[in-house]
Amino acid sequence: MDIKQLDKMQQATSFNRPELLRFGYAILFIVGIALYVYSRIGDIPGGFMLISAGMIGGYMAINIGANDVANNVGPAVGSKALSLVGAIIIAGIFEAAGALIAGGDVVSTIKKGIINPSAISDANTFIWVMMAALLAGAVWLNIATALGAPVSTTHSIVGGVLGAGIAAGGLGIANWDKMSMIAASWIISPVLGGLIAASFLLLIKRTITYQKDMITAAKKMVPILIMLMAWAFSTYLALKGLKKIWKLDFMTAATIGLIISGIIFAIVKPLIAKKAKSLDSSKISVNKLFTVPLIFAAALLSFAHGANDVANAIGPLAAINDAILNGGVVTKASIPLWVMMVGALGIALGLALYGPKLIRTIGSEITELDQMRAFAIAMAAAITVIIASQLGLPVSSTHIAVGGVFGVGFLREYLKASYAHKINDIRMHHHSENEEEINQYLIEFDKASIQEKSDMLEQLKQHKAESHLSKKDRKGLKKVYREELVKRSALLKIAAAWVITVPASGIMAAVMFFTLRGMMLP
Repeated sequence: MDIKQLDKMQQATSFNRPELLRFGYAILFIVGIALYVYSRIGDIPGGFMLISAGMIGGYMAINIGANDVANNVGPAVGSKALSLVGAIIIAGIFEAAGALIAGGDVVSTIKKGIINPSAISDANTFIWVMMAALLAGAVWLNIATALGAPVSTTHSIVGGVLGAGIAAGGLGIANWDKMSMIAASWIISPVLGGLIAASFLLLIKRTITYQKDMITAAKKMVPILIMLMAWAFSTYLALKGLKKIWKLDFMTAATIGLIISGIIFAIVKPLIAKKAKSLDSSKISVNKLFTVPLIFAAALLSFAHGANDVANAIGPLAAINDAILNGGVVTKASIPLWVMMVGALGIALGLALYGPKLIRTIGSEITELDQMRAFAIAMAAAITVIIASQLGLPVSSTHIAVGGVFGVGFLREYLKASYAHKINDIRMHHHSENEEEINQYLIEFDKASIQEKSDMLEQLKQHKAESHLSKKDRKGLKKVYREELVKRSALLKIAAAWVITVPASGIMAAVMFFTLRGMMLP
């Protein structure tokens, strides 16, 4: 065997080393949970089930970190506001902080009230239902992450609880009204997120980048936009991120947010003015003004996510722990510190080991993002939750964030096609002039403000002329109109993953419940 063949073999085997290393770290974490739980419980009845549940809870937490956290930091990474390593560090710290500081002392054992726990009178059956739900949700998240599809972890565990619950107690155990609301969120969340993100991006474009002097416009508008962001995130955190340690009504939360946003505006305005002096009037320069707000947005979204969604990993685990120690079925369970640590550390570890794949999907594989577009998505993430919570609408943070990315991408497609139509009109009305004069007019049109562009087009309409574009030229222009800035394959893949999340995790949970029951019954 010559040296070239040996080199090829070494390259082939080294390709899988990082994957094996990540897998090894994940296994060490799960084994560490098993050893810790064993050291705490000793020989109590059902101890083996609690050890198994702890390991499954750790596996679930890793998968939440790998899949769901990408929604918070993906746009910031895709826009180059944060490096991948920086995003992982910030998200890991704030996810864990959110879980430990604001995760609460008590968690609902039946997520979203989708099944009736009173229909399960036997504690062992309840434990098997929770274990099957937790394992099925984790496996589905693992599959979705491997496929590069961001899915809702809440929907994954909801599907698991529903499937295992029906397997244990029949169809009557399910709360179908709740399930219909969850199904509605498949449409409500991405549509709301997309519309709000697109609206903010259009506002930024019309007030800043479509102006003749972008820097002067930015000095005026960026502090206002950051003030709006401060209000949205303060209100969002008060309503959702801190609700388990400090419950507030909307008006109180909004008032606190207004006070904080006013303070932020007073601090930011002179800083933006100072920064703007060193910038030229270009889109690239304006983008730089949104970098720091995006970093704060990623951190705050991660904190709120850790406070809320850690329950997806530890809710069933806390329920199993409570059922084993107290021998009963409960709708609310206390959260021991070790259970909370499993959720917090597992999410951080999952993000570090497997998060980059989904971060890239959200940040760069759906549509191209810059800081202004990422800012619009971050605003959508906070404001959509505030609006939905006040209207009583069910929403998913994953679907909101991904919907925001698609909304920004489709707005870009629309604006590009609209601009191409305007250029076509200009060329049609200048068909008798030479190419140099046409190009000069196009340069003036490109530099003009929105109002000036409108006036120029109105003048053209008043002097309408016949088009002498060739058939080949027309065909080329139509291709420009149809240029796609959103990857359709990503849209179809993600939409399909969203639709099948609940049924897929439900079917797996039912199979796992019957398997567990068969193994445990004498």
